[in-house]
This record gives sequence, C-alpha cells and structure tokens, in this order.
Amino acid sequence: MKKILLYNSGGGLGDSIQLIPLILSLQSHFNKSEIYYISSHNNHFSDKLKDFRLSLVDLDINIKYFGFRWWHLFAVKNRVKIKFDIIIDLQSKIRNTLILKQLPHFKFYSSTFNFYFCSEKKNYISTDDNVEMTLHNISALIDKKISRKNFNIDCIPRDYLEIAKKILPDNNYIGISLTQGNEYRKKTWPLENFLSLSKKILSQNKKPVFFIESKYSDLIEKIKKEIPSAIFPEKNINNPSPLMVTALSTRLENSVSIDNGVMHMIGLSGAPMIVLFGPTNSLKFAPRHEKIKILDSKLIYKTKDISKITVKDVLDKF
Repeated sequence: MKKILLYNSGGGLGDSIQLIPLILSLQSHFNKSEIYYISSHNNHFSDKLKDFRLSLVDLDINIKYFGFRWWHLFAVKNRVKIKFDIIIDLQSKIRNTLILKQLPHFKFYSSTFNFYFCSEKKNYISTDDNVEMTLHNISALIDKKISRKNFNIDCIPRDYLEIAKKILPDNNYIGISLTQGNEYRKKTWPLENFLSLSKKILSQNKKPVFFIESKYSDLIEKIKKEIPSAIFPEKNINNPSPLMVTALSTRLENSVSIDNGVMHMIGLSGAPMIVLFGPTNSLKFAPRHEKIKILDSKLIYKTKDISKITVKDVLDKF
C-alpha cells in the first residue's frame, strides 16, 4: 500500500476530528505510505486542524461539494492520474460512492448499500463506531490486522500546554460547551439549565470554564451577569485553535458538553466528560474513551428533545 485515499463527505469540524484516530491508525500501520485526503467541503486538516500535523496529502480536483452532484460522475474522469492502492469511502450515500469509485484504484472500500461496492467480498461488520468499523473492515479487505491508535496528549506542543497551565493554573475546573456550530438540528441544552448547573458547580467549590468563541459576545455577557466568576479561556488567546482547546482540556477535572465540535476537541484529551444528546446518535458521535458518560434524551426519556434532560441528571453523573 503506497498510496491511500480517504474520502470525507462531512462538512463539520467535529466530523473531521472524529477521523483523527482512524488517520493515526492508518499512518502507524502503513508507515511508508502516502495518505491522500479529499473532502466534499472544507479540508479542515489544512486549515483549523493543521497544527495536529497529520501529514495528509490534499487531493484537490477542483470540484466543489465533490460527490453531491450527479454531474460529478462524468466530470471526475481524467482529473486524477494517480492510481490508489486503496480508496476508503467514509460515507454511505450511493451517489457519492459511485462518483468516488470513478477515481483510479486497485482496491475500494465502502460501507454503502451493505458493502456492495467493496472491491472484494469479505466478512465485514457494521457498527455505529465508524472508526472501529472501518479499521476492522479494512483489515479484512487487506488480510492484515490494523490496530487502533488514539490521539496521545504527549503530541501536544509544550508551548500549548504551558499556555493552558497559565490560563488555568489551579484545580477543580469544570469545562462547559453549550453552542452548536450547525443549526440544522436542535442540539442545544437550554441556557438556563447551563446557568443553574454552573451555580451548583460553584457551590461545590468548582470553577466553571466556558468554551465559547468570542463571536458569541451577547451570550458571553449573559453568562457573566449571572456568573461573574465564570472563566472564558478563549478570550485570552488570539485565534484559539482546536488543538489549543484540547490542551486546555488537560487542565479540567470534568466537563459538560452538547454534541458539537468542542466536544470532540475535549474528547481527544481523554479528560472526564459528560455529553448531552438529543436528536443526534450518541453511539455514533460521542467520543470513545472510558471517562465519557452519555446522557441521551432518546434513551432516558424516549424523545429527541434534549431539553428533557434535567440539571439533576447531569449532576448525578459527576
């Protein structure tokens, strides 16, 4: 395997962060290979996630929203001269898969239509853990075991960790993330619940740390009025990157987050975290490590309405 191509159709920052264990696993196993990357939207690995230094080769074929238009089926031909040893399709829409399969390759992997489009029939598995499923199935396709490699906080640059310790020098910090980047689903827990939770945290001599981008200035002011001692670490950093959020997360005793990009940034640190889910799939999107506790309104209250999760539900998970 000299040349490997990954295709990601998700546009969110969290969608890309979720792929980091998969990328690290492939890089560890195929340590002499070039791993190419193509996305339907922005390539976050060459932008907001560039300080993770994953050394991916950006395959730019100059087609916007690649895979999401049927005309791409014809436009993609002859645009790529590289023949990939394997193409790994990380989504499951038939249209996107058919278009991706036009690129030159020896082996092709996709979970689409119950793995129908894979270049070889093997004993594939289907699970909500996309990374685990993909690693197992690629192992089956190439007849070699690929071990999972998670992100190691030792890879965080020392200067990031020093900044994190300067901003959060003490103990008993509780991280809080409450904003959602994509508004297409109602994933946000009510602000009054977060405020009530924060006051309870304060009464236990804990320090609430809010991860909120500076563009949410009105929200920050509302929180400050209710909780004057609240900490907003991103205000002390110019252009805070996702890796910086992960570095800050190493200073946390615990954290509470909805399903968003920050949840995945904190998750990389391996720090304890309580994650709140409503309409989205907690089995598919929650970070995977032993210190994660999930509160899913669908499982607890049989509804996608995340507001049904109570402050007491969250406090009971501490």
